Amino acid sequence: MSKLTNQQIVESLWAAFDRFAFAEVAPLLHDDFVCEWPQSGERIRGRDNFIAINQHYPGQWRITITRLVASGDQVVTEVDVTDGTTLNHAVSFFTLKDGQIIHIREYWPDPMEAQTWRTQWVEQM
Repeated sequence: MSKLTNQQIVESLWAAFDRFAFAEVAPLLHDDFVCEWPQSGERIRGRDNFIAINQHYPGQWRITITRLVASGDQVVTEVDVTDGTTLNHAVSFFTLKDGQIIHIREYWPDPMEAQTWRTQWVEQM
């Protein structure tokens, strides 16, 4: 088997989560893996904790990568995550080392209402 690129490693992580194939994620994560969620002030240390959180997250969520940028040991993704009713967006900054993900810094922004004061300069998406 050929060695995966950093982009392919991150794509494999999202594909495994999308299929609920959490065991497939373990080899993608470095022994010193850390994930940070700045909005909630949480740090997840270790692949087992990261996988467990995702395994136990309530609901059946599907994941679609909408944007991916890769450069060297850095990969950034924007994903849509939905259970068929609710749609969430996440932006994740991945750092890879020795062919594995060693660090993720992830933002899950809440939807917000557009501000009325700026309507003359914007259009709704």
